[in-house]
This record gives sequence, C-alpha cells and structure tokens, in this order.
Amino acid sequence: MSIVSISKGREAKLSKVGVRDSKLLTRRKRKFLVDEIYSVAEDVKVYKIGNDEINRAMQAGMSLNELEAFNFAKLIDSLGEYPSRIYLDSPDVVSERFGVRVSLFSSLSMKVFGTKIVPRATTPEINQKRITLIAEHKADLRYPVVSCASIIAKVERDEEIDRIKDRLGIDIGSGYPSDGKTVDALKMYLRDRTVTPYIRERWKTIDIIRQQKISDFLESK
Repeated sequence: MSIVSISKGREAKLSKVGVRDSKLLTRRKRKFLVDEIYSVAEDVKVYKIGNDEINRAMQAGMSLNELEAFNFAKLIDSLGEYPSRIYLDSPDVVSERFGVRVSLFSSLSMKVFGTKIVPRATTPEINQKRITLIAEHKADLRYPVVSCASIIAKVERDEEIDRIKDRLGIDIGSGYPSDGKTVDALKMYLRDRTVTPYIRERWKTIDIIRQQKISDFLESK
C-alpha cells in the first residue's frame, strides 16, 4: 500500500512525465516513474501487508476491506504534514463506506465526501483543520496523485515477489490468482513447508485448489 502527498502546484508535472494507472504501464515504465514521483512528491509512504497479518485479521473477523482501511488510516496519520484533501482508491464498490471506515480508524478529523456523517472531535494538537476525504472506485484512473500511489505500491509488490522467488528458487508467477504459473505453483507446493509461510490461508484460490484435490481423491476411489 502507498500514499503520495503532493502540493497542488506540482500536479501538472505528474501527467507530463507519463503518470497513469499502474495497470496500464509496463513494469519497466513503472520503475522509471518511481524516481520521477519521489522528485515531485512532498511525501511518500509505503506499508506492506504480509500474509501473516491478513491471516490474523481474518481470523479475528476483519474483512480485507477493513484491514486496508485500517492501514490507509495509519499511513495518513503518519504524514509529516496533513493535506487538506485526500483521494482514495476504494476497493469497496460502495466507495463512501470505505471512506467512512478510513475516517473512523484515523486520529484526524475528516469529512467524507458524499456523506452527512459528522467527524468525531479531535484535539487541536492532533489536527488543525478538517480534511476532505474523497473515496472513489478506480480512482487511480481519474486522479494522477492516486496513480502515483498505485505505481509505487505495484513496484514494491513486484520487488517483493522477486525476493520470494529468489528465496524459494521457484517460479511463483505474479502471485495473482489469474496467473496460471501462480496457480500451478500453489498446486505443486501447497504442503511444502518452505513455501507455506508465504501463502495466505484464508484465500478463495487456496480453497478452490483444496476442493479440486479432494475431488481428485474421491474420483480415484
């Protein structure tokens, strides 16, 4: 996860250097843009959610959207200077609901755009002004500053996947369930103790693979 803070006067520079949604860029282009983003941005924060954290959260009854909202709030709170406006790419199709979750987890005073919820009071020492929080589904397609955050997060993720591949000596693909290499690696090494520390247990992809293995066993009897 990443959050990028930029002053309004520098926004135009983002489009000039080719910033856009990370999914529309090649890996090489994303890596090139990282240095450009750091040179323009006021602040950049990154937080990596590991599989252990996801497992613990889901065991405690926390959804992935809630976990993401919690960690976005932590990233916002960690900024050196608080912005007047925040744009969030919402994983929830009900964007305002995600925005409200972030505002409730944050220690700052926020007004979530599109809602009538009154933010809870905070002490002046924590926050001198109310922040307008705008959460939108696919915001990385609309707002260059959100595109910057998606690029930073994607580059960090790609590098983390490369490190895992090097440690394991196994081609696990991209790590996405739509990647055949990833699915094949999971099927082959699902019970391998060197691989399991990197696997998210509460994952629909894993459930499907396990169901397939049970079906294979039943059919062979």
